[in-house]
Amino acid sequence: MNTAAAFADFRTYPLISALTAVHTLADRIQVTWADDRISPFHHQWLRDNCPCPQCVYTVTREQVLEIVDVAEHLMPENATVDAEGCLCVDWQDGHLSRFDPGWLRAHAYDDESRAERQAGKPKARLWHSDLQLPVFEYQALMENNDALLQWLLAVRDIGLTQVRGVPTEPGSLKLIAQRISFIRESNFGVLFNVQSKADADSNAYTAFNLPLHSDLPTRELQPGLQFLHCLVNDADGGESIFVDGFAIAQALRQEDPEAFQALCEIPVEFRNKDRHSDYRCLAPIIALDSFGQVSEIRMANFLRGPFDASVEQMPRLYRAYRRFIAMTREGRFRLMQRLNPGELWCFDNRRTLHARNAFDPATGARHFQGCYVDRDELLSRILVLQR
Repeated sequence: MNTAAAFADFRTYPLISALTAVHTLADRIQVTWADDRISPFHHQWLRDNCPCPQCVYTVTREQVLEIVDVAEHLMPENATVDAEGCLCVDWQDGHLSRFDPGWLRAHAYDDESRAERQAGKPKARLWHSDLQLPVFEYQALMENNDALLQWLLAVRDIGLTQVRGVPTEPGSLKLIAQRISFIRESNFGVLFNVQSKADADSNAYTAFNLPLHSDLPTRELQPGLQFLHCLVNDADGGESIFVDGFAIAQALRQEDPEAFQALCEIPVEFRNKDRHSDYRCLAPIIALDSFGQVSEIRMANFLRGPFDASVEQMPRLYRAYRRFIAMTREGRFRLMQRLNPGELWCFDNRRTLHARNAFDPATGARHFQGCYVDRDELLSRILVLQR
């Protein structure tokens, strides 16, 4: 029999409750835990998740078994709890499976266990104009993984952070972004320079005010994280403005559910074109996840194409769109702060909308550098640091 249980996962699972009883039924094995919870596991599910070296490659921890290669109505010959507290299943075809109780409890799918897991998942901490901005020190993030983890958790849960003490040499941004993962390149480059220039290919490269927006809504997948690093900021104006798009969406859902529904259902086209590229994406302004929770805001009025909705939907879309834009201008949601040299913003670009007041380039230089890292890379780095 297998001597190691649940080696198939790089993570370890604490023993929340011991297995006390096992009952084999027609299509499932039912286990009882020491805290009296009862969890059923269908035979196919158990066979599909067997962690033995025949079913999972020990180096990559990736499954090699395909369930179609197992008899559909395979039954256990015997099911017991061994001396180490593991569930052992002896199958009719001679295969043996052994499941660690910590792993089994973590993946139990009875109603109580699933509700418990859902309640334990990280949730966005919505914020308004009175946000106590999370601030972190560059040197600590570069040298200490515990500090790094706390920063990344704040980016994940709050969606807006500031880092201070960053070197002001051009290119310094790369080092801290790569503490998370590789940088996502776009048509603006790996690092992009936010400066006013005569031949601007984006309103960001002018001295105009920029209304609240997400970057690259013209892409099928908007960048997850955006970094903006201040190298020089001597010009008058140019303050940064942020709102929590998830908080606005929640308020809209409560105050005007019809407008919220319209922005979830009716797609809008965003476009970005210059001499060498032409990006377009058709998607709703508010995206929901599989649980009906807001997962993404897609917004940049200066990159929006003409609305293309049915005759019946057009008034509904305009009413909802006007309401959303108006809410982003409400003082209750807006946080404004000037970024100084050696400071950077790191925020969730698919959640936190950002803006910039107009500035006067005649009063001094203003030079920011920016880059993107995908949200998947943030979540992966958090999980690795938490192991």
